[in-house]
Amino acid sequence: MGAGPAVEAQNIVKQFGQGAEVVRALDDVSVRIAQGEFFTLLGPSGCGKTTLLRCIAGFETPTAGRILLGGRDITGEPPNRRRVNTVFQSYALFPHLTVAQNVAFGLEMLGKSRAEVRQTTERMLALVRLDQLAGRRPDALSGGQQQRVALARALAPQPEVLLLDEPLSALDLKLRKEMQSELKRLQHETGITFVFVTHDQEEALTMSDRIGVMSAGKLLQVGTPRDIYNRPVNRFVADFIGETNFLPARAEGGVIRLASGEAVAQGPGSGPVTVAIRPEQLRLDVLAEGLLPATVEGATYLGTDSHVHLRLSDGSAVVARVPSSPAGDSAPPSGTQVGLRIAPGAVQVLEG
Repeated sequence: MGAGPAVEAQNIVKQFGQGAEVVRALDDVSVRIAQGEFFTLLGPSGCGKTTLLRCIAGFETPTAGRILLGGRDITGEPPNRRRVNTVFQSYALFPHLTVAQNVAFGLEMLGKSRAEVRQTTERMLALVRLDQLAGRRPDALSGGQQQRVALARALAPQPEVLLLDEPLSALDLKLRKEMQSELKRLQHETGITFVFVTHDQEEALTMSDRIGVMSAGKLLQVGTPRDIYNRPVNRFVADFIGETNFLPARAEGGVIRLASGEAVAQGPGSGPVTVAIRPEQLRLDVLAEGLLPATVEGATYLGTDSHVHLRLSDGSAVVARVPSSPAGDSAPPSGTQVGLRIAPGAVQVLEG
């Protein structure tokens, strides 16, 4: 990755409407995206992630703040003046053109020579592994193949940044997982900065170098997938990324104790806090001193593992993930008294 950021948003505000009807879609958002990075904007519908992407693309103009591309202020420039391409949810391929003609279209609009257009088109189709389908029309392609054509067309002019607005959302689960690997491969091979928008947590964790989690127009946390998952800054991030047990607790005398009185971690301060523990960080064992007592209430079989539903002595509900066994059900029967073993460093202490 290069020294300077590929894209930088500085204190971006975007408002829609006027007066009492005004909606602040982006609320003082700042982020630096590195050269050659796969950066994902993650959040629920309406959080502002697509609005930020559209501000970078030039389809929306910020109410306040600046957008920089390679250190150059492009805030007021139209989309066609920016070395940025966008792949949308709908691939918007030209139905009357072949695969090769679709990929070549943007290059022709840029006035490239016929030889350069042909060479680049062939290279892009080989990159997305569609060189054998160059003469087909879009209606003869699968959804995954159409998406690869859209990617090849967007990559052909060699943009500084490729923006992807939930491009996998229309694909079925198996194909979506295949395309996650393909997108990461394409980004690695081209070295182009990818800015990817999704509401799918697994997608973000699988593909990204870094993730920016958004909610209600604000950028709450930016970090690597491991940082975001293991060290969320607040309850929203912890809850949105993966599955989490939230338990009421209290900080006192350097110790964090659950409502039932068991000490689960060390921590500063005093007063009520919330403890977050991922289900896979809990292990079921025979009840013994030093373990968290719990009662099994049921289990949900999910193939690779089972989610065991438990109740602590103070009435709090907890879920633990137990790996499946080919020998049979690995979850204890309902009513079993067990001890919960918490993995070292697994307890996250959140305010309130």
